[in-house]
Amino acid sequence: MTNDFQSGIAVRLYLSESEDDKLQKIINFLHDIHNVKGVTAFRGIEGFGQSGQIHSANLIALSNDLPITLEFFDTADKMRAIFNDLQTMVKPGHMISWPVTIN
Repeated sequence: MTNDFQSGIAVRLYLSESEDDKLQKIINFLHDIHNVKGVTAFRGIEGFGQSGQIHSANLIALSNDLPITLEFFDTADKMRAIFNDLQTMVKPGHMISWPVTIN
C-alpha cells in the first residue's frame, strides 16, 4: 500500500439560510463546473455576523435565518483556479482557507 499525499487547500464559506439560492449556486458551481473532491454544508444552531444580531434555533427565539457553513477541499492548483469566481459569489470576509494534506 502506498501513501500518496498531495498538497491541498480547504475553504470554509460563511452563509446564512436566507441565502439558500446562493448556497445552491455555489454547490452547483463546485460540483458541476470544478468537480471538487468534497463539499459539505453545515447548519449552525446559533450564530451572529457583522450585524451583531443573534440567530438561534432555540424554541424561544426560533430563527429562520440560521448560519450555514460550506466547507470543501481539493488540490492547491484546482482551488487557486476557482478562488476568483468564489470571491464574486461571497461577501468579503466570509471566506477563509488553509493548507491541507490530502491522502
